[in-house]
Amino acid sequence: MYEDIHIGGVLISSFVAYALIAFGILVCLRWFFARIRFSRYVANAPLAEAGIYVCVLALLIAFI
Repeated sequence: MYEDIHIGGVLISSFVAYALIAFGILVCLRWFFARIRFSRYVANAPLAEAGIYVCVLALLIAFI
């Protein structure tokens, strides 16, 4: 189901690809968070963004 990625003869885990995709999604979400002033609604915005990153990563692993 999960295949390794071959780059120059080096095997890279598919988890690394999922982590990069989740980071890209989080970068797009940060634009949305800036528009709605996300930091007004949470006590610690970086911690909340880290939690959202983990949730996005878990969803990618579960559904892809």
